[in-house]
Amino acid sequence: MNDASYEKLAKVLDTLPNGFPATEDGIEIKLLKRIFDPDDAELFCDLKLTFETADQIAQRTGRPLEGLDERLTVMMEKGQLFGVDMGGIKVYKMMPWAFGIYEFQLPHMDRELAEMCEEYGKTYGEQFFSNQPQLMQVIPIESEIEDQREALPYEKVSNIIENSQSFMYFDCICKKEKKLVEEPCDKPIQVCTAYAPIPGVFDNHPYGTTMTRQEAYELLKKTEEAGLVHLTWNVKNGHFFICNCCGCCCGVLRGINDLGIDASKVVNSYYFAQIDPDECVACGTCADERCQVNAIEEGDDAYHVIVEKCIGCGLCVTTCPSEAIEMVRKPEDQIEAPPEDEMDWYAVRGKMRGVDFSDFN
Repeated sequence: MNDASYEKLAKVLDTLPNGFPATEDGIEIKLLKRIFDPDDAELFCDLKLTFETADQIAQRTGRPLEGLDERLTVMMEKGQLFGVDMGGIKVYKMMPWAFGIYEFQLPHMDRELAEMCEEYGKTYGEQFFSNQPQLMQVIPIESEIEDQREALPYEKVSNIIENSQSFMYFDCICKKEKKLVEEPCDKPIQVCTAYAPIPGVFDNHPYGTTMTRQEAYELLKKTEEAGLVHLTWNVKNGHFFICNCCGCCCGVLRGINDLGIDASKVVNSYYFAQIDPDECVACGTCADERCQVNAIEEGDDAYHVIVEKCIGCGLCVTTCPSEAIEMVRKPEDQIEAPPEDEMDWYAVRGKMRGVDFSDFN
């Protein structure tokens, strides 16, 4: 089979700010062949990172309009691009590999694809986490920061939920992938959530389940009790998802645990946990059951937090029987404010990587 279309697609994906690094054995091309046929790969390369209608795409690219909308819809269903029905008007845009094409393979993930993604994960992760800004920011358990006036809107999970009109939950693709390669997690799997500022966006979604605002809060409480970290897009505005993550499956947290990459390069966070040694009863709950990034160690008489490894999620605080742990806000000179929105994130990231993606803007 002629690989030209896939090599072109791989180059486009690597030109995007998120990157799509090449490997010696070409596993990235094998992944694209599994997900795209050559014609779809070519059409993807004609899209942009901003929404367009089929008519706008046809006018800009010279492609025939007839059948284009239907074809884009099928590509959306295959998880090859992102599309939204805006009240009868469909708009489409390209996606990076992650967050994007990979996550949208949820309904198509099987053992073969899972093994391919696992194989590519190390190369992708090492490249991805070596550049800034981070993809994700940690949203700490809000009950542990609500009395701190320094907490900004984008640091609070309630801000995302209250600014949304549509709510959906679905299976975590990371947990699904790990289960398929026979490394299952005992944490709940239906914990990934999506949000939108427009009512009805997720109605009739092929693999998600809609929920109410109150149910969104209840799900977050459930994930906190299960010891899952809240992660969302590392931007100030325009959040559309919250992932609830474990350190054994999550592709982001595995960057810390499996690849040994510094926590500050993997996720953006604003707090760290602190244990009062005089109050600690050395039960080990925080280290053994709650911390997802191995940031708590046992000392002679008490446990202590390895600050440079702590991601400030707050999971250890809520279950401490002696209330010996508290969340501490980082000094301002150690806090990095996220980009304003998705397009600003792309701009900052593209500049850091030194890639010119203006053709897709």
